[in-house]
Amino acid sequence: MVPTSSELVNTPAAPRIDEDEELLREDIRLLGGLLGDIVREQAGDRVFDLVEKARTESFRLRRSEIDRSELEALFDGIDTADAIPVIRAFSHFSLLANLAEDLHRERRRATHRREGAEPQDSTLAATYRKLENANLDAATVAERLDGALVSPVITAHPTETRRRTVFEAIKRITGLMRERHRPDVDDADLDRIDLALRRQVLTLWQTAVIRLTRPRLETEIDVGLRYYDMSLFEVIPALNAEIRRELRTRWPNSELLAEPILRTGSWIGGDRDGNPYVTAGVVRTATRRAAYTAIGYYLAELGQLKQELSMSDRLVTVSDAVDALADASGDESPFRSDEPYRRAINGIMGRLTATAARVLDEIPPAARDAGLDPYIRPAELLADLVAISDSLRGHSDGILADDRLATLIEAVHAFGFHLSGLDMRQNSATHEKVVAELLAWAGVQEDYASLDEDARVKVLTSELGTRRPLLRPDATLSDLASGELGIIRAAAQAIEDLGADAVPHYIVSMCSSVSDMLEAAVLLKEAGILDPGNQDTAPSSPVRVVPLFETIDDLRHGAETLRATLDVPAYRELVRAQGNRHEVMLGYSDSNKDGGYLTANWALYRAELDLVAAAQEAGIRLRLFHGRGGTVGRGGGPSYEAILAQPPGAVNGSLRLTEQGEVISAKYAEPGMARRNLESLLAATVESTLLDVEGLGDNAERAYAILDEIADSSRDAYTDLVQRTPGFLEYFRTSTPLAEIGSLNIGSRPSSRKQTSSLADLRAIPWVLSWTQSRVMLPGWYGTGTALSDWIGDNDERLAELTDLYHRWPFFHSVLSNMAMVLAKSDIGLAARYASLVADTAVRDLVYGKLRDEHARTIAMYKAITGYDDLAGDNPSLQRSVHNRFPYLEPLNHLQVELLRRYRSGDDSPLVRRAIHMTMNGLATALRNTG
Repeated sequence: MVPTSSELVNTPAAPRIDEDEELLREDIRLLGGLLGDIVREQAGDRVFDLVEKARTESFRLRRSEIDRSELEALFDGIDTADAIPVIRAFSHFSLLANLAEDLHRERRRATHRREGAEPQDSTLAATYRKLENANLDAATVAERLDGALVSPVITAHPTETRRRTVFEAIKRITGLMRERHRPDVDDADLDRIDLALRRQVLTLWQTAVIRLTRPRLETEIDVGLRYYDMSLFEVIPALNAEIRRELRTRWPNSELLAEPILRTGSWIGGDRDGNPYVTAGVVRTATRRAAYTAIGYYLAELGQLKQELSMSDRLVTVSDAVDALADASGDESPFRSDEPYRRAINGIMGRLTATAARVLDEIPPAARDAGLDPYIRPAELLADLVAISDSLRGHSDGILADDRLATLIEAVHAFGFHLSGLDMRQNSATHEKVVAELLAWAGVQEDYASLDEDARVKVLTSELGTRRPLLRPDATLSDLASGELGIIRAAAQAIEDLGADAVPHYIVSMCSSVSDMLEAAVLLKEAGILDPGNQDTAPSSPVRVVPLFETIDDLRHGAETLRATLDVPAYRELVRAQGNRHEVMLGYSDSNKDGGYLTANWALYRAELDLVAAAQEAGIRLRLFHGRGGTVGRGGGPSYEAILAQPPGAVNGSLRLTEQGEVISAKYAEPGMARRNLESLLAATVESTLLDVEGLGDNAERAYAILDEIADSSRDAYTDLVQRTPGFLEYFRTSTPLAEIGSLNIGSRPSSRKQTSSLADLRAIPWVLSWTQSRVMLPGWYGTGTALSDWIGDNDERLAELTDLYHRWPFFHSVLSNMAMVLAKSDIGLAARYASLVADTAVRDLVYGKLRDEHARTIAMYKAITGYDDLAGDNPSLQRSVHNRFPYLEPLNHLQVELLRRYRSGDDSPLVRRAIHMTMNGLATALRNTG
């Protein structure tokens, strides 16, 4: 039943070729040619010929000139030592082709700007025009943007398989390719650049692409912080200044965005849900390394600023405030006696050095130990910098104030001493165990776990009403309870040293009840973070409790849980003291694994509608935190479209979203990319807040009812496969490299929450990555085809209704567009090759048959609704990639299957294991946001 013929090969239409397209092809030919030469030189003619044969046959297969079995035969029984350079060759080609495509998009954007075309959607320039055309009044804009925040949160979820060394080589190659395309390059320059490119490609070839050991959490912390020096210190202050200036120009006297709208967060070192390596020491390391990065940057910038502001008071006049700073600086050098700005900056550097000595474990470079008092809070540093700025502006030197100093002021405003807020996260089940132990030790409740929900809430509410701690310093606790309290106390110390924004959120995973939220609050109280207050003082906590609704059922009951928690007087008083603002996190990954692609997306949309209504009823301002992964199956896809696809009221001036795995490097490895991605987040947030982007008007309820029906049908089809189909888990484990992914050194985090074989305990990352490697990509589409087909039936009017929704409703358009992107990268014929790994033929035929039929049905439904003949019909760049590059993936898939078969037959040599991991790396690189 499992086919191998070429009839199941995806054959997208050839894209249109234009001048820019030809430049892309030239880049790919150049880089591919350099790589080919190096493969021949380094691996020999035999390997080179095998690579060329595989490449040629893959393109012949794509043109349906041969059967897939002929290509399979090329690798049957291949020696592992010969397979490795072939794998490396195709993996490196994908890496270089990605680079060429990124440069191609960069050139097209530059051409667009140079030709004076209308600004494109997802740019702030386009957003400003839309706002001007909307005739908004200042009061409305100010109210809706009150407390505005856009916060990308770098997480500890690792799906990045490449080493940092590889990124450095790619960065150098990118720079050389940019230089190569400069208009003033002559033949001598080209020769020099091409030789340098050859050196870099050779270096890349001779660099191992996978890690020998799993990275430690401390390494992940440092890697996450590198993006600040790479791009974020440059881009975030500039964007904050720009959007504030542009909005205030349009609505003068409104004082819009008094606080920076763009600020970052992190989970790396604070997310302990299923990660036993997060300890109190790790929290300290994460917060102190972040502060070191921020303070080190400030000191370096102040050192540069000191060199630039060399003005003499014999030639310029300065303010009394600057004179006072200079006099207090402790700078007695006679060479600077007439240079008040330099002396003032030396004083600022001295105080900042004292701050570093007070809160850090290591003093950054450029420090100046002058024996001065430290800054306790960033506002003090800001005041001194503003004093210098005011002096410059007040004496006709505004052009100097607008340069490095203005950027530094923006940076301190956005990053403080803490750099980025470190979120804490833990599973509600762990909280229950720890709180039960604390209550038992204190004699408050001997068996908390046996209580029903009402009784638990009563006990927890009572504890939140008193300042009395549950423990004495000499309390003897289990390792679990000691560890959890130690982590929260380390967070309390970070807040004390670095400010309230150092640890702003406590996220409760798998939250499904009021007690789940109150347990976290009790733990914050026990660590001294939450003060319940008394009859004379209001409660307070710099850390907000954030429920994370992840499963389909939890999403459906999320608003009910929020309402019930706000009905608890002690908790409501705390929220009131926190400015009547509340954050809720939505889980994309687990909801998808729980209910399938379409059901999860609709459950999230419905949950947002319900949460918005609940917040309005309670008189609070809601902020949503989107737990999106890089892949479509985990909530990924273009951020701009995803934000515009949110329901009315869901954005409300603020949003946070996670940035994970390979997406982080793709977005933030260099300033140009970082600006484009952050700009798109800002543009979408402002548009969603101030404009009507849903597009449904009075037809909203009808559209919602349609999606209710379709989503229920999709969940049933998905559940039928993953829960009711005999042998499904066996098929999943054996037809994909699931077990082998667990040994891939891509992060410190275990691949399962618990050591079980349950699908529920499997993390979403290996679930999605396994299906991606086998080219099924099930989490991005399964169940949708059946649901759409069943709802439409033979009714042309229903089909027309869905077509209309696709064109008018950003949510539905985004869902189908992202699904089409996944389907375009899937290959059900290659999936058949993986199905051959399943020993039980009955299971193999049953499950694969369902996958194949649903795949075809889903593609047919997409084409019928959208009117496109091709899955990439609305995505020319994807069409180009699939047509030109995806044949290069074919050998990697065939080699992976061959090596998996060999490994599972008993050949567990290090060489085979390494080769399997290399195929995973190559496929993840090539498939990008679905890998």
